[in-house]
Amino acid sequence: MNSLHLEREMSDTETLVAAALRVLSTADPVEKARLGDQVAEKWLKGLITQPYHSSQDFSVPDRPSRLPTVKLVPPSGMPKLGKAGSLQSRQAIVHSLVHTESWAIDLSWDIIARFGKQESMPIGFFTDFVKVAQDEGRHFTLLASRLEELGSFYGALPAHDGLWDSAAATSHDLLARLAVEHCVHEARGLDVLPTTISRFRNGGDKQTADLLEKVVYPEEIAHCAAGVKWFKYLCLRSRYSNFGGQIPLSHENTVEENDEVIQKFHTTVRTYFRGPLKPPFNEAAREAAGFGPQWYEPLAVKDPRML
Repeated sequence: MNSLHLEREMSDTETLVAAALRVLSTADPVEKARLGDQVAEKWLKGLITQPYHSSQDFSVPDRPSRLPTVKLVPPSGMPKLGKAGSLQSRQAIVHSLVHTESWAIDLSWDIIARFGKQESMPIGFFTDFVKVAQDEGRHFTLLASRLEELGSFYGALPAHDGLWDSAAATSHDLLARLAVEHCVHEARGLDVLPTTISRFRNGGDKQTADLLEKVVYPEEIAHCAAGVKWFKYLCLRSRYSNFGGQIPLSHENTVEENDEVIQKFHTTVRTYFRGPLKPPFNEAAREAAGFGPQWYEPLAVKDPRML
């Protein structure tokens, strides 16, 4: 059997969840990104046709496979990144972004494998997070390449795993995972990216600034939007629990914002996220992602000087 035929046969039989588990078990981040892109292409082209088998039993790892090449420190122990005014600062900022994107790959495949079958999510859920995973892999690859062009490499500097700590804390609750990872952490990225872009541009690094502005930033808005969309979906589905949790077709794409949904968001974030949210907020980007100030301002620190 030639390799092309074998690949086709695997595509015909492997489910998306099984493929997601393969990505999560891949330790090398470069290979993880490459494999994730391959799986995403197969799903989006219809070569992988089933999200999972109803009879399939599987276990999602508590922590994805990772190479021990990055020195991990507590978030409080991270050195200051600077403001991109020097080469050392630019390397530190890009290294931090590369590390974040490496975890974003795992987070995207984890939400597919951990919650898709467990929560009986519709096909659209799988497709949305496959697209997110593919984007995050591309961001990792581009930023890692840019880091090398700046004279450094992934693993040259310390990093922290606060992003995965939040994922571990929400590993039993999809609503919490969506709220914290995609509507808090991802949204925080939207808040700080414009300043980061300006700093690189002001520091004379147009190439990194353009990469962040033209590729990463707009796609991160879409990732946050996926979190908001499916958070609203779950809230709406619970409202129709008397109908077996099935949302009438006429309502699937018209998830209205109301006090009940927003209050659920507030309760969830206060339960699973430590401390208040930190302004200033990128209101335009957050609005583009599907949620306005009524979602996050009540959760914010009242005095920015407390940050």
